[in-house]
Amino acid sequence: MKRTILFLLIVVFFLPGCGNRYEIDNIDSRGRNIIFFGDSITAGMGAGRDEDFPGLIAKMTDAPVINAGVSGDTTRDALKRMDRDVLAHDPLIVVVEFGANDYFVKIPIEETMDNLDRMVAAVQEEGAMVVLMEIKMGLFDQYLAGFKKLTRKRNTYLMPNILKGIFGKRELMADQIHPNKKGYQIIAGRAMDVLEPLLSANQRKR
Repeated sequence: MKRTILFLLIVVFFLPGCGNRYEIDNIDSRGRNIIFFGDSITAGMGAGRDEDFPGLIAKMTDAPVINAGVSGDTTRDALKRMDRDVLAHDPLIVVVEFGANDYFVKIPIEETMDNLDRMVAAVQEEGAMVVLMEIKMGLFDQYLAGFKKLTRKRNTYLMPNILKGIFGKRELMADQIHPNKKGYQIIAGRAMDVLEPLLSANQRKR
């Protein structure tokens, strides 16, 4: 059964990028795998074999890691493969990273957010936690408000602007869009700052 835990970050454990209180559903998840569900950033385009950030995270944790990233995917594409690539694999935590390709192909932002909402709801119905990764798109980060609204609605964790400090730096980018190995190492470190306390809390609640 899905449960919600309200925890004081400063007192219980530290998660970066939040206020002083945070809610997340399914902290007591009985799932097994950390699944990274995303597009080319998750797939690791721009880096070599095992240099993608899910692959790097797999070396940092004892929890099994599955990389379900597919280059070029929009949220429309993701919904079509979600049962096969995510829900069928006993998820403990699902890290969702979509939106950039929606922006590039001009899918209406309202549809993007609705698609993400459907993904999150399906994952939570399976009893897993959800972490959302947002990539800044446009001068004014036009997707961020939608991600924040979804986070509050569904009690997920949000990592905003995951390419902050990476995007545009030649030494961290393989091309104009994708990080290189060093860039993915930074993303992996940021993700582990979120995943480690969630995994620890989950062990206490199971």
